[in-house]
Amino acid sequence: MRTEAVPAGLNARHHKAALGAFMVVVVAHWGEHIAQAVQVYALGWPLKEARGLLGVPFPWLVSSEWMHYGYALIMLIGLILLRGGFVGRSRTWWNVSLGIQVWHHLEHLLLLVQALAGANLLGRPAPTSLIQLLVPRMELHLFYNALVFAPMVVAVLLHRRPRVSEGAGMRCTCAVAPSW
Repeated sequence: MRTEAVPAGLNARHHKAALGAFMVVVVAHWGEHIAQAVQVYALGWPLKEARGLLGVPFPWLVSSEWMHYGYALIMLIGLILLRGGFVGRSRTWWNVSLGIQVWHHLEHLLLLVQALAGANLLGRPAPTSLIQLLVPRMELHLFYNALVFAPMVVAVLLHRRPRVSEGAGMRCTCAVAPSW
């Protein structure tokens, strides 16, 4: 992405705050998926009733493909916009997370298109993603979010404790101290 397309300072003086805010959103979303899994597997709730924390008082959130797609898009945009602040090893791990999110986003786009068209993949009763043909949706999205989250955490940890050579190339104040 061209640096002119990213707001000035986002990957420099504002990177630490923007990354912190983004990670709060990511962890909250991850928590929703974990809460839903706990509701199903630990509490024995039927899947239709297991809607995470926000989905219990607001059931439309879970059934809205727009909401799911919107979150996938926000994740993709956040990963792209904040990418410029990462250097060295942390950039590699951030790119891994971004690559996985590109696929996750495409799966959500496929779900949204089916919901809007009123025609589901292979005549299924509900919108269905490609991998969902093999793995149930709740478990698949828990897995997808873990796949995106794990390299993101590695990236952030490496970013906070860069090698001296990496720290020299950073434009932000995210580093606690060089680690090597």
